Amino acid sequence: MSIKELLLQEIESSPDFLLEETLDFLRFLKTKQKTADSDTLAQPEENPTDSSQLPYHPASGRSILRHAGTWAGDDFDECLQAVYATRGKAKFDYDLNPYQL
Repeated sequence: MSIKELLLQEIESSPDFLLEETLDFLRFLKTKQKTADSDTLAQPEENPTDSSQLPYHPASGRSILRHAGTWAGDDFDECLQAVYATRGKAKFDYDLNPYQL
């Protein structure tokens, strides 16, 4: 069997949520390959390390939405108290205004 036939066989027996992840990953790989090819052809001596030169792809938010509202532990109150106990205690002196002379 060819790779394409094996992929099609696996696709037929996979649930939709797995197909969605697979499709996202395949699109990522194709975009990554196109970006690498265009960078190699356009500027072989330059390496874009500056984040302003990288293509922007907005996040889909799917990964965090899968976990929203799924707290399964019985230590929620304990964790919340740990957050309250360890975060900084900020004091604001409203009598002093650094912008007034």
